[in-house]
Amino acid sequence: MAAPAGPAPAAMAANHVPLSPISFLRRAAEAYPGKVAVIHGEQRRSYAELFDRCRRLASALSLAGVGKGDTVAVMAPNGPELLEAHYGVPALGAVLNAINTRLDAASLARILDHGGAKILIADREWGNVVRAALAILSAPPRVIDIDDAAGAASPIGGMTYEALLATGDPAFACTSPEDENDPIALNYTSGTVGAPKGVLYSHRGAYLNAMGSALTFGLGPRSVYLWTLPMFHCNGWSFPWAVTAAGGTHVCLRKVEAATIYRLVAAHQVSHLCGAPVVLGMLARAPLSERGTFTHAVRIATGGAAPPSSVIEAMEQAGFSVTHLYGLAETYGPALTCAWQAEWDGLDLVARSRLMARQGVPLVTVEEAMVADPGTMLELPWDGLTLGEIMVRGNTIMTGYLKAPEATAQAFAGGWFHTGDLAVRHPDGYIEVKDRSKDIIISGGENISSLEVEEVLHRHPAVMEAAVVASPDDVWGETPCAFVALRSGEALEAEDIIAWCRANLARYKVPRRIVFGDLPRTATGKVQKGLLRDLAKASDA
Repeated sequence: MAAPAGPAPAAMAANHVPLSPISFLRRAAEAYPGKVAVIHGEQRRSYAELFDRCRRLASALSLAGVGKGDTVAVMAPNGPELLEAHYGVPALGAVLNAINTRLDAASLARILDHGGAKILIADREWGNVVRAALAILSAPPRVIDIDDAAGAASPIGGMTYEALLATGDPAFACTSPEDENDPIALNYTSGTVGAPKGVLYSHRGAYLNAMGSALTFGLGPRSVYLWTLPMFHCNGWSFPWAVTAAGGTHVCLRKVEAATIYRLVAAHQVSHLCGAPVVLGMLARAPLSERGTFTHAVRIATGGAAPPSSVIEAMEQAGFSVTHLYGLAETYGPALTCAWQAEWDGLDLVARSRLMARQGVPLVTVEEAMVADPGTMLELPWDGLTLGEIMVRGNTIMTGYLKAPEATAQAFAGGWFHTGDLAVRHPDGYIEVKDRSKDIIISGGENISSLEVEEVLHRHPAVMEAAVVASPDDVWGETPCAFVALRSGEALEAEDIIAWCRANLARYKVPRRIVFGDLPRTATGKVQKGLLRDLAKASDA
């Protein structure tokens, strides 16, 4: 059938409504008003109650002088208040800045100043850090206290969160923005390279990423999601919105501890949870005395770093089905997923785990991904060998860095978002990260993937964690240096580790030096490889 002649009809209210995850809560309250939406300790709240509280929050913030485009910062654990802020703050056109609870006072002050926070909602557990940060600022934001009994401490501000809500109107209209590209959230990168950058998310991007995450992770009305992933990290990979869109139940968690996680999984029939590989490792290594018994299916998604296949194996043996995701703050969290293939069912656990450790293919809501030469912008062969940079584009990429047009232009050069991660693409289309561009070790002209060496180290039964960086070498230019943390009660010599690597790696990839001790981490739990590189250089001096 031929297309009609003339210009296309203009979009109108009947056929175009700006996309925003605010609509997810409104629908959930209509479809499942009496269903438990939030569990926090002994507390239970229905979707009707959650919608009521979010409208009260939006109204109260408006009465407090917060308007469209203003920033509201929240420094809190994974509790009801931070979940409510994901709806109440954007419902009046304001921007949510969920802040890492592990930050020091100076870093917190920089973020509050750079983001222009008008109000800071803070849990009293972090009162000392908040007070110290406010003392640094010449124009500090107004502080509202979260007075949670589980984190009881002395007051910070002059009003509690519940008192703020009491001033709000439960009939406040939670409407979608006029422009779906308006900012909904501001997130700061971990700052492993230079100062943290403020990443801006749009209502449209948040809506689509939540839908992609819900579809990828198999969320539905019967899903029970345990909040092991920080909501401050990429807005919890959009799961505050995704779980609500599916009509699932949110189970809050103030502190990530293996015994508590196992207990809640059993008690609430938790079906889904997320966490970095360090969380998976903690669960896999937990003593039997801390593991509650459960027989139902539990899916756990991991990302932020490539999980060692040995950890995936251990999690499968503990009763968890692992979904591997890949993404960055700039991609709202997940952008790639290791989509399951039916033919993998017949493989043994080790072979299956190696395939599952790959980063995979784009989420359905990510338009395109490729492994390309950053110089020519040409896509590289799908041969599993040719190394290039992962680049993505689509509707779930940040709108840009706050107050940093040059950094934004550089990140979007050539019409793609440049991740800075080096990878290969296999003939089946699955992308596999080999390293961050800055973490590749070049020894005698040969590229060595630190992740490959770390994978071998993690398979040693006495090794709990390992990180590999380049160490200067007069002959080879660089050689691998391994920093190793052993399991409790284990004792090894450097030669034991080197011998293990020699048996499992090409000789040029074997670390020349082994350093034992705990691995330094950033506030978001990432290993500080920059610090390790400095240590490796200093010890060679």
